[in-house]
Amino acid sequence: MIWEWVLPVGGALALAGVLYWQLVIAEGTYLGPRAVAWTYDLVASRYDAIKQFRPQDESWFVARPLLQSLAGVERPLVLDVATGTGRLPLALLRDHFGANGGRIVGLDLSRGMLRRARAKLRPYGEQVWLVWQDAGRLPFGDGAFDAVTCLESLEFMPQPLQVLAEMVRVLAPGGTLLVTNRVGREAWLLPGRAVARPAFEEALAAHPLRQIEVRRWQENYDLAMARKEGVPRRDRVQDPDLAGLMRCPVCQGELVRGAAALSCAACARGFPIREGVVQLAGHER
Repeated sequence: MIWEWVLPVGGALALAGVLYWQLVIAEGTYLGPRAVAWTYDLVASRYDAIKQFRPQDESWFVARPLLQSLAGVERPLVLDVATGTGRLPLALLRDHFGANGGRIVGLDLSRGMLRRARAKLRPYGEQVWLVWQDAGRLPFGDGAFDAVTCLESLEFMPQPLQVLAEMVRVLAPGGTLLVTNRVGREAWLLPGRAVARPAFEEALAAHPLRQIEVRRWQENYDLAMARKEGVPRRDRVQDPDLAGLMRCPVCQGELVRGAAALSCAACARGFPIREGVVQLAGHER
């Protein structure tokens, strides 16, 4: 008789454990990108309070090193992959990133997080563009950005090393890559997502990157900074329209900016701009 009670209870506990692992620790990553976005949509309104970000820490450990790497770059362009609630763009702009014409594109697949980011970044106008899109295939041309960043997110993507390759692709020669890698006690609970430090360093070294520096950042993360090989280009348009950096997620054609949408010059598809966010997701082949 006792087994008739123990087995159902044990099964329920096992199921609860799997769900906790999938939705809380792994944040839905093994269920696909949409599941990850859904989990972040659920907590978007409380995310900053949960994480308890300290502006001074963001400035000291992230924004200022990045700004130092961009010293001498006129009107620098930065891409923040998995921008969330705009944590990094806000830190950069608070440290006067926009004073010399710098601009940022923040990309995320969670609409809820992007809405929070837009609310916080609205005072900075078009210094920041927000894009709703998956990071697996970044919708930008090669070498478009002077810096590409991704904080505390790679381990929640189906193919983190593919995303790393995409970030290097859209990084300009001489540009700075700033990315974190999950380590620590919970990393072993993310097989196929979190990458051991030696393997992560090998993955970085496999790309055209130099001055690679990986150091412990937080209890659960390493922080890596590197520069892309090559000579920085000097032929950039004086004040490029950020829409001109983007590519159609369907045909990779150039996008043209309209009053309330972007349109593809090649396939004529339109991508609306809603609540200050460019809506690219959902149109992929």
